[in-house]
Amino acid sequence: MEEKNVPAAEEDLHEQARIRREKLEKLIAEGNNPYEKTTYLVTSHSEEIKEHFDTFEGKEVSVAGRLMSRRVMGKASFSHISDRDGQLQVYITRQDVGEDVYAAYKKDYDIGDVVGIVGYVFKTQTGEITVHATRLEMLSKALLPLPEKYNGLKDADMKYRLRHVDLIMNQGVRETFFKRAKIIKAIRTFLDERGFLEADTPILLPLEIGADARPFKTHHNALDLDMYLRIETELYLKRLIVGGFEKVYEMGRIFRNEGMDAKHNPEFTTVEIYQAYVDYHEVMDFVEELYRYVAMEACGSLKFTYQGVELDFSKWERFTMAEAVKKYSGVDFSTIHSDEEAQAIAREKGVEFEKDKCTKGHILAEFFDAFVEDKLIEPTFIYDYPVEISPLAKRKPTDPTMTERFEYFMMGMEMGNAFSELNDPIDQRKRMEAQAAKKRAQGTNAQVDEDFLDALEHGMPPTGGLGLGVDRLVMLLTDSPTIRDVLLFPTMKPKK
Repeated sequence: MEEKNVPAAEEDLHEQARIRREKLEKLIAEGNNPYEKTTYLVTSHSEEIKEHFDTFEGKEVSVAGRLMSRRVMGKASFSHISDRDGQLQVYITRQDVGEDVYAAYKKDYDIGDVVGIVGYVFKTQTGEITVHATRLEMLSKALLPLPEKYNGLKDADMKYRLRHVDLIMNQGVRETFFKRAKIIKAIRTFLDERGFLEADTPILLPLEIGADARPFKTHHNALDLDMYLRIETELYLKRLIVGGFEKVYEMGRIFRNEGMDAKHNPEFTTVEIYQAYVDYHEVMDFVEELYRYVAMEACGSLKFTYQGVELDFSKWERFTMAEAVKKYSGVDFSTIHSDEEAQAIAREKGVEFEKDKCTKGHILAEFFDAFVEDKLIEPTFIYDYPVEISPLAKRKPTDPTMTERFEYFMMGMEMGNAFSELNDPIDQRKRMEAQAAKKRAQGTNAQVDEDFLDALEHGMPPTGGLGLGVDRLVMLLTDSPTIRDVLLFPTMKPKK
């Protein structure tokens, strides 16, 4: 029979798994099936015991966690368990837990097993806070070994695929997601305390709208209808403004059938916020206030370091798009008066543009992408965007070629997008029809959302709207270099 060439590490993994299964079979045969236990009373966790040692010293506690180390010394042993907060040392003796339990602990327990321990709290001669066990039991048998302590999960791909193992081995990873939860709670608290209503809008939509983002497509069998996962929550939330809710928001998943990189994942979390009777300048002020609140709640400071660069949420700059382009490229678009002039200066500066996107407004946006975006390190608002790239924003009364729209940037990343919302149903229809026609010419089934236009025709008050990326904010506040580090289960290409 031909032998397969199995890597040594993989062969060792199979051998360890085989031995663990044999130990499980032995435990079951002895009437100690660890999977039969349905509950275990946990009275305390590692962090509170350490922080309040004076209160816990000499007191009995019941703790549970994963066995992370074991140092057997004859009739007594030291171990560490890992619970939700961190690690805690445990002292186990044959005299206190009993001869049979101690023998099982030495022979049948493995690193990675989940255990329950009752004991009293003390401090060792070396000063480590410890639980002296009086009872020990296995709550779950780990049939696969954990990675070796010092090497751990070094391969980034495996860290994301085996997030459960990554969380077991790396307290820092757990802290990232504790902070993510704190950031999300802070956003909600900020909005709730200011009278915003949290709403839930549909994820499955009956039509593909004409927006630039590509949707995921699925099929509803009962209705025999193609449906699309949402690429935004905007059009439904603005219906609620029409309906009389003056302040609404939704936090939830958005889905875009596009590429993946350090800043993009096909499914991601956003917050979209709409408030009646405010414009985009007021929304800028709102953004500053929101970010300061969240930073203080999550980090305790308005200053923090991201990838070696200090950011300060107390200082924000504001430029029009044309001002920013002039600052970083030297080209003053206020002196350009035709599409042909814009095309000529783009060729001169080596800025590429598409044949169907060759207006002055499109080319201004291309200049911004080429010369400006990656220079915006400190918190910066860029406002007054061309109407060609802003189909849902209100035109500027003083310049109908521009819209009352802004985006804001940090570390060269776009962090959010906002408008004085377009509430003219006639103008909105023209823009949506043009956008849908362009998408259909590219082979899609893009349509105009007639229900949304019907809502606008019933009258939407002047409204300011904001959409911000939660994942990118979490990246900044946790000093994470890639979006995958702040998503528990990022999208991965299937393993062969």
